[in-house]
Parts: sequence; C-alpha cells; structure tokens
Amino acid sequence: MGEMTLSSLYFYPVKSLRGIALERAPVDGRGIHFDRHWMVVDAKGDFVTQRQLPRMALIRTALTPMGLRLTAPEQMDLDIAFEPEQVEQQIVQVWGDNCLAQSAGAKAAAWLSQFLGLDCRLFFMPELTHRVVDPAYAAPTDQVGFADGFPFLLISEASLADLNQRLEQPLPMLRFRPNLVVSGCEPYAEDSWKRIRIGELTFRVAKPCSRCVIPTINPETAEKSVEPLRTLNSYRREGNKVYFGQNLLHDGVGELKTGMLVEVLE
Repeated sequence: MGEMTLSSLYFYPVKSLRGIALERAPVDGRGIHFDRHWMVVDAKGDFVTQRQLPRMALIRTALTPMGLRLTAPEQMDLDIAFEPEQVEQQIVQVWGDNCLAQSAGAKAAAWLSQFLGLDCRLFFMPELTHRVVDPAYAAPTDQVGFADGFPFLLISEASLADLNQRLEQPLPMLRFRPNLVVSGCEPYAEDSWKRIRIGELTFRVAKPCSRCVIPTINPETAEKSVEPLRTLNSYRREGNKVYFGQNLLHDGVGELKTGMLVEVLE
C-alpha cells in the first residue's frame, strides 16, 4: 500500500444528531472543537440518543457565527446562541457519568420536545466541566465531551469497503459516525495500531469500538433495519459484542486537515 492519508473529517455538535463533514478541524482538550458539545436529555436529566428515538437522525446540525442551528422536517429552523443569556446549570447523566451542564434554553427545549415527541431539553458542556475518560484506557488528564466514551473514532475506508462487499446495500461512512477516516491501508489495519500521528498530533489507540443499533438507522428516513449489525456479527464478533472502528485518545491540541499524512508510530 502507498501513503496513508486522512481522507475525511467529521464532527457531531449535538450527540446523536446529524454530523458535519469538515475540511479542517481545530482540536482542543476534548477532541474536535464542539464535537458532542450539546446533548439532549430527558426530564430526569438522562441522555437521549437514537437508540431510544431514531427520529433524532432526521435533525441536521450546523454551526453559524452566532451558535448552533438545528433543521428538521416540517419545523422552523432553530438558532441557539453559543452562550445563552440565562445561565441555568444542572447535573446531567451520560453513561453513568454525572456532568455539570448548562441549559440551551426554553426555546430549544420546546423545539426538540415537539419534534421528538418527548419532554426533553438541550444542554451543553461548559469549559469548567471536566469529564474524564475511563481510567482503564486513559491517563488522568484525558477528557471528552458528551461522546459515548472517547474523543475520537477512527475507521479506514478499506474496512468500510470490505463490509460493503458483504452487504446487499452498501452503506455510507456516516452510518458509523467516525471523526477520522483514513485511506491507503488494508481493511482493518487500524485494529493493530497502537499509536499514530496525523499532522502534528499524536493519538493513542485505546480500544475497538463496540457497535450499538445506531448504524442500523437510516439517517434519511429514521427507519431501522437488521444491517449492518447482522453481517458484522458474522465476522466481527468477539464475545457478545460486535466491533468496527477504533477509539482514540489524543495528545495535545492543534489542527487536523483532510489530506494530512497518517503515520503509524507503533
């Protein structure tokens, strides 16, 4: 194989809503800036995802100079300021972690509740909140936003191509919600990496990503199917979990750009 490059970059401003492709991305202590910065929570303060509400897949996200914009079928666009006027803080839960978060306001709560058919609110993670990564895989200084557990998910184009050869209907990369997509390697080469460098940033490969039902949800229709989990189950299963992609931790801050070389350090 020739040189490996960073072929695509994605981030997801709101956990479990649509992602955005980027040409370049600033990387801060939590990962790509504003990645999973916002999160939908229910009346109890527990996080809500497409696992419970596949309809979340239909909500598009965009960043404007002023803040976050949400777009959904048959709804007026919703603009949310980066810093709402009223500061209302609350402890919210994501995978058992209690995080101090800040409300995005009543307008966002009403908009989401109406579209999703659930009493819910939108919160963001303020700078002061420090959510640590599972110490079994990370250093005490590693942190993450509202992503499930790690700041980065990497998948190679070759791994998706290999999976798509096994499927009747090929699937786009965004079904798997990666941040980093690498071209120029063999299928599943990423399974053997321990440390990589992209541009000036180095990354530690923490653990394989176990997949939930979200890749089975069509983001255009919010309908569920058995694929790709049924096919992945036939050749990517270990124990009672199915793995596709690798979770990464990053060292330092900087910028990523598509086209950057990807170097395996160990």
